[in-house]
Amino acid sequence: MNFLTIGHRGVMGVEPENTLRSFVAAEQAGLDVIELDLHLSKDGALVVMHDTEVDRTTDGTGPIAEQTLDELRALDAGCGERVPVFEEVLDGVRAPLQAEIKDVAAARALAEVMHHRDLVARVEVSSFHDEAIAEIARLVPGVRTALIGSRFGPDIVDRAVAAGAATVCLNIRRLTLEVVEHARKADLKIIGWVVNTQDHLRLVRALELDGATTDYPEIKRTGRFTA
Repeated sequence: MNFLTIGHRGVMGVEPENTLRSFVAAEQAGLDVIELDLHLSKDGALVVMHDTEVDRTTDGTGPIAEQTLDELRALDAGCGERVPVFEEVLDGVRAPLQAEIKDVAAARALAEVMHHRDLVARVEVSSFHDEAIAEIARLVPGVRTALIGSRFGPDIVDRAVAAGAATVCLNIRRLTLEVVEHARKADLKIIGWVVNTQDHLRLVRALELDGATTDYPEIKRTGRFTA
């Protein structure tokens, strides 16, 4: 089985999350896929940041949507890093990407970039929001999509199927054998997150998941040998 290791916002356990520095570190560590988050700035740029506001991860304050790209670029995102836009990440690393979108508007902006740069093979699109998944699938034929679940029951599988997703990315702390079996019957791939300990990794492997999203590069090295 090809077990995927996915770098959560790069390697956010050791580098500033969602920065080029973090993404380069994830690639150098040999992680198979790099996960990142996308929001739209006030002037429509696809900004790489997790939260809707800049307060937690930069020295600025306020919502991303109320700031222009130039204003966001003036912020320190940790260790002197600047807030990147999606296109910079595409150029800065070669690894496959999993881009999480938060709404339909971001889906539409991302679709434009995916068409322009022919990214169907390289970029998987994920979201907690069924409508965002359905929208990117409508706009980008052949795109690979994943529905994310934090608090969920077996219905997460039915939602994924209805939205056209091929994968579910599920909170490992709430994952049950019932959900795993339901997902397998629907031919869905299953990624567990966030897998930062050996106990979580053993659970992921015992449930025979397809991969793990992690904050730490060590999971790549130990994942191969954990039964």
